[in-house]
Amino acid sequence: MPRSDWPHAPLHRIDQHGAYMVTGGTYRKEPFFDTDAKLDMVLDTLLEVAGGCEWQLQAWAVMANHCHFVAVSPDDAATLGRLVAKFHMLTAKVANQMDGMPGRRVWYQYWDSRITYERSYLARLHYVHTNPVHHGVVPVATAYRWCSAGWFERTADRAFRRTVDSFKVDRLSVVDDF
Repeated sequence: MPRSDWPHAPLHRIDQHGAYMVTGGTYRKEPFFDTDAKLDMVLDTLLEVAGGCEWQLQAWAVMANHCHFVAVSPDDAATLGRLVAKFHMLTAKVANQMDGMPGRRVWYQYWDSRITYERSYLARLHYVHTNPVHHGVVPVATAYRWCSAGWFERTADRAFRRTVDSFKVDRLSVVDDF
């Protein structure tokens, strides 16, 4: 029997190994991660939790009120739900401790999509790497330490970087109204 879509929340169809793009937004789009220390904590937690769940991060951008990441799943892609739940729980708990606001709701929900085409994968890598520029936080993505643009520039093959950078992102359908 086919699964019915729930109209009030994003549907998570995580049943196949592959690359996924994930966007998480804060409750009411509030900038809960508004200091360097909080952004450091969120990024460190993302890297730790993703690694612990055996997801291979390919790109990430952590902002004051949302984050994006592209990652390749382990054999069991259904672990994405546990990854996001643990990431949200840990970062909310620490942010609330830092702000003296126990029990405050921090995260709203998340959206995910399995990337099925190479061109879509490359465009999404570019989108995530340049997300801080898209939101006007920095003029150059590599200057923003909470995204993967600098890491990508330092570690990726030059030809691959040029390929990724050549993809236009203006026609992508990504939840990003933050």
